[in-house]
Amino acid sequence: MGYMPTEMELIELSQQINMNLGGHVDFEDFVELMGPKLLAETADMIGIKELKEAFREFDTNGDGAISPAELRDAMRKLLGQQVGLKEAEDILRDVDLNGDGLVDFEEFVRMMSR
Repeated sequence: MGYMPTEMELIELSQQINMNLGGHVDFEDFVELMGPKLLAETADMIGIKELKEAFREFDTNGDGAISPAELRDAMRKLLGQQVGLKEAEDILRDVDLNGDGLVDFEEFVRMMSR
């Protein structure tokens, strides 16, 4: 993604790996350690204001989460793509990190950065 950590961040990351993870990092550990930094960089690159505006366009009922039906409707309205509810559920399942069947703002940012 192009994230360039500072020397201090690398030292802190190395210490976390050695202290908390026994010196080994699998993919899930890597995502847990680097996810917040990559998410922040993505938001900076795209623009947090633009991301919030886009999220509001998808979250039509304003509850702070995008449902499969909201994704389906937004893809039809905003992108001109016809997708069924099942396909929208499959798309959301890929980015739904907490497994609640919805996409919150953090998950939305991750989805938009793919």
